[in-house]
Amino acid sequence: MAANACVAKLFGVTQPRVSDLMRGKINLFDLDALVNMAAAAGLHIEIRVLEAAWASRILSR
Repeated sequence: MAANACVAKLFGVTQPRVSDLMRGKINLFDLDALVNMAAAAGLHIEIRVLEAAWASRILSR
């Protein structure tokens, strides 16, 4: 089985989707899909949401 086919099966996506990912076209994927594929690859997922500098200036008024 070709590498892209193995990855597609592991990630639960089609081979063209794997090709898009390998070409860096992450804008074609939603965050949920990227997180699911990373988790399927055995990666630890950590998402941090931080307050923007401009927001703290506005909120402190």
